[in-house]
Amino acid sequence: MTSLLSAADHCQLLRSIELAEAAIGLSEPNPRVGCVLHDAHGRLVGDGHTQHAGGPHAEVMALRAAQSAGADLRGGTAWVSLEPCAHHGRTPPCAEALVAAGIARVVVALQDPYPQVAGRGIALLRAAGVQVDLAEPGPVTQAAQALNIGFLSRVQRGRPWVRMKLAASLDGRTALPDGSSQWITGPAARADGQAWRRRASAVLTGIGTVRDDDPRLDVREWPIARQPRRVILDSGFATPATARILTPPGDVLVVGAAENDSARQALHAVGARTLRLPAPDGRVDLPALLQRLAEEGVNELHIEAGATLNGAWLAADLVDELLLYLAPKLLGPGRDLAAMPVLAQLAQARPWRFIESSLVQDDLRVRLRREGRDDFLR
Repeated sequence: MTSLLSAADHCQLLRSIELAEAAIGLSEPNPRVGCVLHDAHGRLVGDGHTQHAGGPHAEVMALRAAQSAGADLRGGTAWVSLEPCAHHGRTPPCAEALVAAGIARVVVALQDPYPQVAGRGIALLRAAGVQVDLAEPGPVTQAAQALNIGFLSRVQRGRPWVRMKLAASLDGRTALPDGSSQWITGPAARADGQAWRRRASAVLTGIGTVRDDDPRLDVREWPIARQPRRVILDSGFATPATARILTPPGDVLVVGAAENDSARQALHAVGARTLRLPAPDGRVDLPALLQRLAEEGVNELHIEAGATLNGAWLAADLVDELLLYLAPKLLGPGRDLAAMPVLAQLAQARPWRFIESSLVQDDLRVRLRREGRDDFLR
């Protein structure tokens, strides 16, 4: 049951979501959660965010901060960006910790769909006499969903949230005919793209990009506790053992289709994992890959690839969101954003919805979602 919250409640919930942002690149596969604690007199006495998997959750971090300050939490209020957990996992239930601390009211931005929580945290609190208020649908719930869209997707759909990043000229070119592409967009847009890469549990590219550009595909311009996993789609397991993408830090998974044991062993020798997922056409089975990544705890999958692989993901209708940077340049003939199949008629074009646009210095960032793909959030 949702509640009509006060402006002060909304303010504190937004603060809890802001705190939760500090868990980006840290808490995966767990959700990013923040918690704010006030005592019975309305004074801020503690706050915190979720730590690494197996470490303290946001509520525990906030309770520890309050305890260190010598605060009395009896009769106090907690604002949390996601429902407190109610099960014994790697850590004890946060709902029980709030009850033990004497918290009288808990305000929740978003209910947790994880099967072992899914309303049980709220029920535990209420059974202990704690008043629990849920935020009504609106800006607060939307912000909480956006921060954890990958976790919500994995739990509710059984697959990661797939975001494809593209950078192009105004006429949709990602490179000149000879492959030259450094740099179409400016340094601010590239840094912004790194921030979105930082959100991901895994960053995916193809063997073509590895061969042509020899990228690291790591996060360099933003602080991060743990590098996203790097995933290479390489049907023949032909990734060179000397490729920069294979170097630490960060895990690497090479996904192929061929039975090429010697090549796989060479990749194992430099620390990469390999996975064979063949589709009937001899390429990698993309839906099966998404299922496997979800099983391994990948919440957000960030794709940075070339036109061929981009086209394969889009043709399979597996991309949920496009992150597109447009430079104020016209390049003329060159390489396309994606190698898409020819449509017989315009009505076959799949609809996308603009959700955000903003200038990043001289370039335009546009975000789109595949129509209907985020219906599970409602």
